[in-house]
Amino acid sequence: MRTQPEANGTAVTEFILLGLVETPGLRPVVFVLFLFAYLVTVGGNLSILAAILVEPKLHTPMYFFLGNLSVLDIGCITVTVPSMLGHLLSHKRTVPYAACLSQLFFFHLLVGVDCFLLTAMAYDRFLAICRPLTYSTRMSQTVQRVLVAVSWACAFSNALTHTVAISTLNFCGPNVINHFYCDLPQLFQLSCSSTQLNELLLFGVGFIMAGTPLALVVTSYIHVAVAVLRIRSVEGRKKAFSTCGSHLTVVAIFYGSGIFNYMRLGSAKLSDKDKAVGIFNTVANPMLNPIIYSLRNPDVQGALWRVIKGRWSLA
Repeated sequence: MRTQPEANGTAVTEFILLGLVETPGLRPVVFVLFLFAYLVTVGGNLSILAAILVEPKLHTPMYFFLGNLSVLDIGCITVTVPSMLGHLLSHKRTVPYAACLSQLFFFHLLVGVDCFLLTAMAYDRFLAICRPLTYSTRMSQTVQRVLVAVSWACAFSNALTHTVAISTLNFCGPNVINHFYCDLPQLFQLSCSSTQLNELLLFGVGFIMAGTPLALVVTSYIHVAVAVLRIRSVEGRKKAFSTCGSHLTVVAIFYGSGIFNYMRLGSAKLSDKDKAVGIFNTVANPMLNPIIYSLRNPDVQGALWRVIKGRWSLA
């Protein structure tokens, strides 16, 4: 463990990430699986972006937000998985203090934008189903850009707040993180100073930055459900609900895994369950989102097929 002198003792300058497995024989298997997951995620999300950009039929607010979500999914998995793959290849498990905080900042930035974009998408569905006559004016291109810009601004302030707060803690003893990336719960346990204020900050800011969007999503879908139930046609109700089902599935997965990960800070010991939730947050969600949202959509499938055929014809 590398340390540097401080007035009260020593300060940790690097952390040791234990990763997903400690058995040497399993590391090649884990490497192949996560490399495959990374390539599938990046390829799937880039394909969705290409389809949205190429197909004029997909130039709508819903697909504008989906395109932004695809960028976030690529960023989210890139913040964590490539460094883990590098550690598996080099057998080097140390990460500098500054790199650990940088990873924490960018992870919370991207997840935060994801949270606000899910809210914007719920608002889009609310306007499309409950206010169809004014939809085009209320969800204009300017409104879409403002919603995305506000999402980035709020997420940036949230990520910066937690990064600055964690940097005020002292790390002067243990430096082993039982995880494959740096995150708040693991760093709280390693700090040799009180983390009470940091935990209160996490709960307080989390309630505002995640609780408020969740409340808005729930409110939007209550209005949507009431409007859809008023539709007399069974086919019409089915079609309206189908446009919201994918979004609700992702919202449930996103908030479910987030609550499990960050509402257990009082646990005496973080277990392998936290690694499983970490995999869900950083790998499974970005990989499944294109499938849940878009690849099951006939319009996107048609656009992807035309993109592939166009490339073959050029070749």
